[in-house]
Amino acid sequence: MCGCVADPETPLKPSDMQTNFTAAQLQDPVIAEAEKILRRCVHCGFCTATCPTYVLLGDERDSPRGRIYAIKDMLEKGIDSKPEVSTHVDRCLSCFSCMTTCPSGVDYMHLVEIARNHIETTGRRSFKSRALRGMLAAIVPYPGRFRLALKVAPIGRRLGPLFKRMGMGELAAMAELAPQRRVKRARFVGPGTAATKTERTARVVMLAGCAQQVLRPEINDATIRILARGGVDVVVSAGAGCCGALTQHIGMEAEALVSAKRNVDAWSKEIARGNVDAIIINASGCGTTIKDYAHFLKDDPEYAERAKQVSMRTKDITEFLTTHDIGAPKRWTSLKVAYHAACSLQHGQRVTFQPKALLKKAGYTVLDIPESHLCCGSAGVYNILQPKIATDLRDRKADHIKALRPDVVAAGNIGCIQQLQSGLDYPVVHTVELLDWAHGGPVPQGLESLAEFSTSVPQPQRTADDYISA
Repeated sequence: MCGCVADPETPLKPSDMQTNFTAAQLQDPVIAEAEKILRRCVHCGFCTATCPTYVLLGDERDSPRGRIYAIKDMLEKGIDSKPEVSTHVDRCLSCFSCMTTCPSGVDYMHLVEIARNHIETTGRRSFKSRALRGMLAAIVPYPGRFRLALKVAPIGRRLGPLFKRMGMGELAAMAELAPQRRVKRARFVGPGTAATKTERTARVVMLAGCAQQVLRPEINDATIRILARGGVDVVVSAGAGCCGALTQHIGMEAEALVSAKRNVDAWSKEIARGNVDAIIINASGCGTTIKDYAHFLKDDPEYAERAKQVSMRTKDITEFLTTHDIGAPKRWTSLKVAYHAACSLQHGQRVTFQPKALLKKAGYTVLDIPESHLCCGSAGVYNILQPKIATDLRDRKADHIKALRPDVVAAGNIGCIQQLQSGLDYPVVHTVELLDWAHGGPVPQGLESLAEFSTSVPQPQRTADDYISA
């Protein structure tokens, strides 16, 4: 897979895509940005080999190159969105595997967001599509509402076959993805500060998130424990909430902006109060979005500089743990871990080696999943809006995992965890849960039967200081 990226300031070559925007159109900063992105494409087609929808469907219109041509035509002509464009843009997972592959540095991530906003404001969706998207945007980003929705999920599962017969597969998919086990109550509930009991070495802010703290609160608990144990104060800021990824990815830019500004306001206050070494994200889909706040708010004079400061400090939990000493593992295990690289982590943030290196250092045997560059089909709420494609991608990924015969599967994104668990009998947990367990935390839920394969590492009775003083 080619990882080379062209310099955005490199002069265009004759082979680069030619555009036909008028001077008047280019006065619009959004069109000007789209034109700059479009002109980097050299039609090479490398992106088709790593695009999940093209690999699955074999349709050029469902490849990044095909979507780029359709978006270019739509924006150049200044026309309202048509189904022949929106259908294929809607099928894009925003996995950004194409960007990892692209030798020309095409900024597909921002181009497809421009297209989605255009589609949302000019297109005509069916009543069912509008209602479903509106419902997801009104429920998932709000933990209280989401908890209430999960209470009726068992009824939805029983009605799943009926939903499918009625052409409402999206509702069936939503119910099937809901956790069937009892969700534990979080140990640490924000806002507030979890202060380390050892010598403080850092102070960080952590995003509590929206869906994750409802679906699997143990992830936040494990994150706080492993950080506090390593001398880090963890702050969950009052006022912070959903990162805005869900609404942004379905074209609701105004709602996404509200979420982004709310978080920038909350975290800017923490930065002003004192040193903030990092803003810790343990859901990689959120991390990709927050690292992009600087771009998202670049034209807002009130928020541009503060958003830049937030983006600069944002780190995935595995990025931070790689550079911060948390001590030696307290438990050792022979468990085989199939590590699933979430697209938002490996392609969106280019965080690739850190999670596997941490797991290996903690004593786990890490297995690489074939076709690791391809999406599992989660992609936020994609597995609800596009259930057929999402299920096919999930099953493809699950087959590769089953062939490895692991003891457990690890991932760094709640969406991937829920998606994979719905297609696997193996337990699927967050990477940080395994790290926390190895460093003295409790057995992750679902791994109780594997606890016997974990051995405590003998701790010395005397420290180096004892010997020196003697």
